[in-house]
Amino acid sequence: MSYLLVLYHSRTDSVKNMAYEIGDAAQHDGIDVKIRCFSDDSDDLAVTIDDLKHCAGLAFGSPTRFGMMASSAKQFWETTSDVWLSGELIDKPAAVFTSSSSLHGGNEATLLSMSLPLLHHGMLLCGVPYDVPALSSTKTGGTPYGASHVSGLTNSSQLSAEELSICQSVGARLAKLIKQLQ
Repeated sequence: MSYLLVLYHSRTDSVKNMAYEIGDAAQHDGIDVKIRCFSDDSDDLAVTIDDLKHCAGLAFGSPTRFGMMASSAKQFWETTSDVWLSGELIDKPAAVFTSSSSLHGGNEATLLSMSLPLLHHGMLLCGVPYDVPALSSTKTGGTPYGASHVSGLTNSSQLSAEELSICQSVGARLAKLIKQLQ
């Protein structure tokens, strides 16, 4: 069975909310979804290497930590050398998503750094194209590198209408690519 693995780390539910929007959009388009987290800070199951090996595509999310992914996410990728050596992720579609507390809080730097292990694994990285109208109208999160959320000074985990739309477009795009590549 092929599935989209939506893998995330979230402390304040912002990234978790994004993960579920991406997963829901992929399911709506007929793709099975497994939502997993990096640690026990969620009700979701912790990811295993087998979850990663057997996915047909990946959506990878982390909060922004000074322009970088969370340490638990980086720590997980450092355990995937066997997957890299076997080439099991080559030519599988992938996308990245993040959240920060401020508009210039390092979202784009985080998304780019999160892309590096995926590219090393030979995954097909897809961003958010400008045919997604919300990308041009957002006043909060959203970049061509991936979906993002800005929680603001109140640390709100509620996604704006544009952020929701961008997350949904990422899930739909991954679903479309998974179908085309199978």
